Amino acid sequence: MSESGAPAFLFDLDGTLVDSVYQHVLAWREALEGAGIELAVWRIHRKIGMSGGLFLQALVRETGNELGADQIERLQRAHAAAYLRVVDQVRPLPGARELLARLTSLGVPWAIATSGRLETAAPALARLRVPDHVPIVTRDLVARAKPDPDLFLEAARQLGVAVSDAVVVGDSVWDLLAAQRAHTLGVGLLSGGYGQEELETAGAYRVYEDPRDLLLHLDEVGVRGR
Repeated sequence: MSESGAPAFLFDLDGTLVDSVYQHVLAWREALEGAGIELAVWRIHRKIGMSGGLFLQALVRETGNELGADQIERLQRAHAAAYLRVVDQVRPLPGARELLARLTSLGVPWAIATSGRLETAAPALARLRVPDHVPIVTRDLVARAKPDPDLFLEAARQLGVAVSDAVVVGDSVWDLLAAQRAHTLGVGLLSGGYGQEELETAGAYRVYEDPRDLLLHLDEVGVRGR
């Protein structure tokens, strides 16, 4: 627990703090079609939030194909290039900056843990105006990404808190499955496109619309105002 008595917060990035899920979906479609792999956009969306390697294997399994390590690396590079071409469209989700600022003002520690690599995460982090002292854990820093718990475990370690004294906030079932595997509580947001029932089934003990809605209900997740 923090000095304020509130839990620490471990945030996902895409779809949780920034409105970037659909830019990622279309960037993955472009990368896949460039490799001759055709998949409907909705299928791609259902896997967003997993680590890139698992994401691709899960998607391509639906086509009956297999990918080698070199193909996966090429597709990940193609996705990054396509996403960076449209990253100027990405904006913070409603209330995201205000939520982070409120936690900071209350002395509640928080970190960001994303399955994305720093190359694609950096522009979104800049738009959120994340302070330099806040831990940022990207896919580059851990052995395995979501739904494995490594990202959240590392974020808690960098904050200097026990992961059991933290709350994971994410928009996808993969965030919440990773939270369960880390043995910590998960809060779901609807801002990434998953439904409330899906998020609750994956382990969310509270579900809110977006960061602004969470900000209005911080008392429900253990944060008391001054």
